[in-house]
Amino acid sequence: MPSRHAGPTRIAPQSGAAFRLRRSEVLRITDPFGEQVADLFAFKDGDAACSLSSGRSIDYASKIFLSTGDVLYSNDSRRMFTILEDRVGRHDFLLTPCSQEMFEILYHHRGHHPSCFENLHRSFAEFGITPDRIGTTFNVFMNVGVDVDGAVSVNPPKSRPGDYVELRADMDMVCALTSCSAEKSNNGSFKPIDYEILTRPC
Repeated sequence: MPSRHAGPTRIAPQSGAAFRLRRSEVLRITDPFGEQVADLFAFKDGDAACSLSSGRSIDYASKIFLSTGDVLYSNDSRRMFTILEDRVGRHDFLLTPCSQEMFEILYHHRGHHPSCFENLHRSFAEFGITPDRIGTTFNVFMNVGVDVDGAVSVNPPKSRPGDYVELRADMDMVCALTSCSAEKSNNGSFKPIDYEILTRPC
């Protein structure tokens, strides 16, 4: 299977990367060491008003846990990604990317803390996309539980070393991906995330 890259690109712990993804290409996101979350956000290439939408995707799927065969939609109801293969089966599309404010409000952290929101907007900056455009991310491998009363819990990811998810691009996009910076999301440690852009015969 030919690849647009010579091999996977590694995102260092608590950092991020941005890249273009062409329609029909496949984005493979791999957890090389296990229990590490990756935050994904995307815009239509050349149109930052069209972006990934948690609300539309959950609404159209009629469920909050999306996996193989499910579609991730844009805010204007266009197909952005189709999940082709999922070796983990649990990801989150409810919680926003961790931010400096989140660490201060939820964890009473003082001083700077690396965050997915910061890493996303720094990565998107090269494409001229401003931070206010970034919404709720697709939190790959993040294990969020929802109780019958609606209470939300963040649990250790279910991903094991080498587990991956593959998402087919259904439009040309600009994407950013992080190796999550929130201790609780990653069971107390920070590890890298690998990604690869694959091309497959039609």
